[in-house]
Amino acid sequence: MFESVNALIAEHDDLQQQLSDPELHSDPVRSKRVNRRYAELSRIVAAYTEWKQLSDDLEAARELAAEDAAFAEEIPGLEQSLADTSEKLRRLLIPRDPNDSRDVIMEIKMGEGGAESALFAGDLLRMYLHYADSKRWKAEIIEQTSSDLGGIKDVQVAFKGTSSDPAEGVWAHLKYEGGVHRVQRVPATESQGRIHTSAAGVLVFPEVDEPEEVEISPNDLKIDVFRSSGPGGQSVNTTDSAVRITHVPTGIVVSMQNEKSQLQNREAAMRVLRARLLARQQEEADAEAAEFRKGQIRTMDRSERIRTYNFPENRIADHRTGYKAYNLDAVMNGALDPVIDSNIALDEETRLANLAD
Repeated sequence: MFESVNALIAEHDDLQQQLSDPELHSDPVRSKRVNRRYAELSRIVAAYTEWKQLSDDLEAARELAAEDAAFAEEIPGLEQSLADTSEKLRRLLIPRDPNDSRDVIMEIKMGEGGAESALFAGDLLRMYLHYADSKRWKAEIIEQTSSDLGGIKDVQVAFKGTSSDPAEGVWAHLKYEGGVHRVQRVPATESQGRIHTSAAGVLVFPEVDEPEEVEISPNDLKIDVFRSSGPGGQSVNTTDSAVRITHVPTGIVVSMQNEKSQLQNREAAMRVLRARLLARQQEEADAEAAEFRKGQIRTMDRSERIRTYNFPENRIADHRTGYKAYNLDAVMNGALDPVIDSNIALDEETRLANLAD
């Protein structure tokens, strides 16, 4: 049982040797890759060591119980511990999403519902910022367009993790957030106290670690500069500092105007463009990934919802996993782990089923 772990243990030992080599750390890209793989395998090796020890202890207890009945009392507890560890190891051996340890660029956009949708988009941003804080991730607003009433028309935010363990990665958690989020509540603009339904959209992209990962020919880029504008379209800058980059082969367009410097806006736009192109490349290379990305969001209408936030009932419901709880106030303050864990569990069950097939 678990014979395949031997090869992983050998790989783990080899990576440990590489990490002790000073030359490795002079290559940041390779060093990051080795550290990520080592962290992933360390969890497997630790679980396998525990499983092996429990197997030996159980075998010894059974042998001793044949001579002394007192040892038989230990057997049920050891059997349960071994079963639990076996299940843990089995799940750790499920092939991981190769992007799990990557950082993330998230886009939140208002959808149906006008001003209320923009306000809800702002609430979602605050929810994710609180969640990132609870995870000790670093959050950076790359670009934000606000609405007249203080909501958000669209925002792009980068989340950077602190762990090299893929299981603790930003993408490993936030990749399930892509889709349409539906809200049911009495809008601040509603004078009659009626409950309205509106929606906001979320897109999630794994961030490119190094620019070299995604090749972009300068000849494939159309770059326009213009003056930044604020809510209502009024000009907020007297120089052409805003940047719009169009990747001609794919038609992907990224605009940035948050920074006062044209160079800073261009660098931010290229960062987002690389993330979008990486996602596109992976879609084309992997049919399963393509289905996942298509499943994130196709339109901003309410029929594509992945989750509903019902404020009058204080209820949060994830429509993919069936998760439901009545602690929406806590969720909006960043207590997202139970909701996301339900998606991780469903993903693991699906991967296990695919392995069985």
